[in-house]
Amino acid sequence: MTIGETGQAQNSMSSNSFGGPAGFSFDEGANEVFVADGFVNRRVAVLDMTSGELIRSWGAYGNDPDDSDLGPYNPSADPSQQFRSVTCAELSNDGLVYVCDRGNNRIQVFETDGTYVNEVIIAGATLGSGSVWDVAFSPDRGQQFLYVADGMNERVYILNRESLEIRTSFGVGGRYPGHFRELGSIAVDDEGNVYTAEDGQGRRLQKFTNLGFGPVTMEHQGALYPATSP
Repeated sequence: MTIGETGQAQNSMSSNSFGGPAGFSFDEGANEVFVADGFVNRRVAVLDMTSGELIRSWGAYGNDPDDSDLGPYNPSADPSQQFRSVTCAELSNDGLVYVCDRGNNRIQVFETDGTYVNEVIIAGATLGSGSVWDVAFSPDRGQQFLYVADGMNERVYILNRESLEIRTSFGVGGRYPGHFRELGSIAVDDEGNVYTAEDGQGRRLQKFTNLGFGPVTMEHQGALYPATSP
């Protein structure tokens, strides 16, 4: 099927069109798909997986979406009551939706009905395209860790998912292994290996092998170069 009409203007309250949808995740039990809508609109849209019908949508803090001009991002201002750009809407195993508000440098967490739960600011002084581009969960049943792709600062953050506390980060800007250029997407497989995809000038996928658990010794790990010996 095709869901939505093409050629429509920005309208975060539309029931039949989308504005630059950037990603989606599925709730098979509820037969719903959560859409990060997105690069033009400013909402999470929830659709019926069978019919494609819009069931509900929400903006930042669970507010009704609003397309009013937000002006340039100001790190010193109070947090915006609307999303600036929604680039991910990922559903966790325990029924929470993690939303990337890229232009506002934050992740907001919601219940599946749009009830606001919590938020975390990531590198809040970041300008340009913002810091929060994509997220992924660790593969354990409780999904203890949240991985965040920061395409502007060229690094991956690892957070405790429950507390949203940043535990460490890795990566630097550049073209060598372990470097990033416009880090746009992140995924984690069943063994805990991390995969990163670079947009724009990067144009590559990298794999970081999970070596197990250990103490966090540095706030930022820098570039994780490939091992030179077994």
